[in-house]
Amino acid sequence: MATRQVSRRMMLGIPLATVAVGGVGSYALLERMRTGAYNPQAFNNPLVGRGVPDFNLPGEDGNKGFDQASLIAQKRPILVNFFASWCVPCKVEAPYLADIAKSGLDISGIAYQDKPRPLALYLAEFGNPYRRIASNLSGRVAINWGVYGVPESFLIAPGGMVRWHTAGPLFPEIIETQLRPALRLLS
Repeated sequence: MATRQVSRRMMLGIPLATVAVGGVGSYALLERMRTGAYNPQAFNNPLVGRGVPDFNLPGEDGNKGFDQASLIAQKRPILVNFFASWCVPCKVEAPYLADIAKSGLDISGIAYQDKPRPLALYLAEFGNPYRRIASNLSGRVAINWGVYGVPESFLIAPGGMVRWHTAGPLFPEIIETQLRPALRLLS
């Protein structure tokens, strides 16, 4: 009889405890959003502060590909942008990448799991801000960079050190409050 009561209490207590923990977590998240302390794009990519991983990708759309050695050999900062023609946020980001390229920062693109024809149509419609475009059809290189979705961008310092990262599209606010200050630190 006592065992049955304990089982009933546990059957009721476990779901209630789960709801209580979820409620506390939701409250904490909402509070961080209210105070501006929550940024869904801000997560610590393990590459920041380290050298770019070993990779070698072929070119795409008539562009020359690139590899780890070419990023290490750079004498100026470079932005590496993982993107795809099927990615809606990439299309939103496209005009801002064009502005970044016009400002003088070289951008190398890595087409993530994209096929040549859709990629060519994407570049024709949204422009090509990339100095080089490499094809990562298998997605393996993106995994090695710690990419979990496109678009994602990495600022690479001369010598190949990853100095900054953002997940999600580059919007003017992110460019002004995060990317530009990171670039100033490299000057």
